[in-house]
Amino acid sequence: MPAAAIIAEGLSKRYRIGKLHSAYGTLRDSVASGMRRVVSREHEEETKDIWALRDVSFELEQGGVLGVVGRNGAGKSTLLKILTRISTPTEGRAEIRGRVGSLLEVGTGFHPELTGRENVFLNGSILGMKQREIIRRFDEIVEFSGVEQFLDTPVKRYSSGMSVRLAFAVAAHLEPEILLIDEVLAVGDAEFQRRCLGRMEDLSQSGRTVLFVSHNMQAVSQLCDRAIWLERGRIVEEGPSSTVVADYLQSGHGVGASKEWPDLATAPGDDLVRLRSVRVLQDGEERGATDVRRPVALEIVFVVLRDGEPVFPKIKVYDNRGEVAFNAMDTSSRWHDPTTPGEYVSTAWIPGNLLNEGATTVDVSIATLRAPKLLPHASVRSAVVFHVQDPGVGDSARGRFLGQWQGVVRPLLEWTADER
Repeated sequence: MPAAAIIAEGLSKRYRIGKLHSAYGTLRDSVASGMRRVVSREHEEETKDIWALRDVSFELEQGGVLGVVGRNGAGKSTLLKILTRISTPTEGRAEIRGRVGSLLEVGTGFHPELTGRENVFLNGSILGMKQREIIRRFDEIVEFSGVEQFLDTPVKRYSSGMSVRLAFAVAAHLEPEILLIDEVLAVGDAEFQRRCLGRMEDLSQSGRTVLFVSHNMQAVSQLCDRAIWLERGRIVEEGPSSTVVADYLQSGHGVGASKEWPDLATAPGDDLVRLRSVRVLQDGEERGATDVRRPVALEIVFVVLRDGEPVFPKIKVYDNRGEVAFNAMDTSSRWHDPTTPGEYVSTAWIPGNLLNEGATTVDVSIATLRAPKLLPHASVRSAVVFHVQDPGVGDSARGRFLGQWQGVVRPLLEWTADER
């Protein structure tokens, strides 16, 4: 096995919060406040300890790519600040073997009065690049940023988007052995984010060790081999990135393999139709994790409340990166006539060996066709989430390939071959 590039053992970080340093006033106010705390021991009551990190331990091997996910305040940025020596841990230790580059805040070190050209050299130096490295990669940085026309203009006249593009272009051309990245893909327009994602993928495939913090689950799934899920400063789960991302998304939305609305009065819908339940089934059982080789059933139960125009069920399926895999609706002639009141059970069957591995999210709706548009009467986004797994045996589309397929789907196609 490759040697470990980062070893974290029991990392913990404690902060003290309260009223002690929360107010600003005159010297007289400060002295009076201090005397009151001494007399009444108010300080002990008004402050408390918060653990931003608590007993975080992991290893990242050389050349590995580790993602860190979690809600705001989970401790992700605190972890990176400790690893970059910006902050010291209250308990525990971290060992890093290799030259470190960090992208904790894009644009740090830019001076508004300096030109874009001057800021490339300034920012590159702050990020740890040698002058000869900056000169050697200068043309690549400028081309990547797309701000060639304004390179000799002071940065204070740049738009925020232009500043971000130039700043990321500098940071993305670092050549460290270990790269620590914090949410840099959340900036810029859609086209530039795609370019950034491609650049980060190149870095991760070049043998560099990468620790990547992001709220972009698509990026974590695509870039990272493994992932850590932090919650309130502690590691909740560690494992393959697709599995951790799936579990994190399910927990974040309170979504699982089934959703039920027992009270019809508050169920999603209108005066014509309301949803009763949605379930993910495989082999007749509710499943949160499904075998990629076998069909998956999406069972939708809904109630028609009165006579009215025809309604029909519809689903929208997303892959583990949040991309739309496909839309589907029941086009059977049974939904052509006005639907009579009652409870209906409709099941959509997704064939085996179609979906790619990872988290699959499904939107569900009951709609009416008003050409050329669909009018939803009952609609729920992210109604259910399930995880598609490949056991690595049998007749899946993976064959003997052990890596992660890219793409929204990975069907098992029929192939023919003849020898000439």
